[in-house]
Amino acid sequence: MKRILLLLVMAAATPYAMASDDISKVNGSIHTNAGTSYRDLDTVNGSVHLSNGVQARNVETVNGGVHAEDNVSARSIETVNGAIRAGRNLELSGGLETVNGSIFVDRGSHISGDVETVNGGIGLVATQLDGGIETVNGDITVGVDSVVKGGIKVNRPSFSISFKAPRKPRIIIGPNAVVEGALVFEREVSLHVHDSARIGPVSGATIQRFSSETAPTN
Repeated sequence: MKRILLLLVMAAATPYAMASDDISKVNGSIHTNAGTSYRDLDTVNGSVHLSNGVQARNVETVNGGVHAEDNVSARSIETVNGAIRAGRNLELSGGLETVNGSIFVDRGSHISGDVETVNGGIGLVATQLDGGIETVNGDITVGVDSVVKGGIKVNRPSFSISFKAPRKPRIIIGPNAVVEGALVFEREVSLHVHDSARIGPVSGATIQRFSSETAPTN
């Protein structure tokens, strides 16, 4: 998030691009050309669209989502207020991070870093994640054939006054999915693990097993 803080500072400065193969804006979305290589892509107020086969270094926005089509590669993708949605065969040498927004990654993808949200769900389908998954209030689905090497952690929310019982995040480990690291829950969650899945040690939650293609809704 260090570079995102830098983007916020840029909002008070001139919005010129840093180099011919960088795209840096304060206001406005970024649209890329299919099969093109870029350096850093960042904006403050706008979305980022990564077309099929795009290569980039760091991809960042503050107020906006990031949509990556198939066969995209980058170091990392980050936003503050927005969702991240990646198509098939995403290749990241870093990780995915958002504060207020969901993250979804489709089949054949490989992420070397972590996947993190605060308020937003996380979904992986047939994806290899070398790092871990971390959230506070989001649901997590480690979908069919996915492998998570770094474990899962759901953090305790910060103190707030509410007259309603807090919603329990749903954690689903799907068919043939693997979570090699520990599953640590600092708050109450609903944990559903498929009979064909393999997981590491669990603390803070009770495992509910299921054998159907989809997890129970309760």
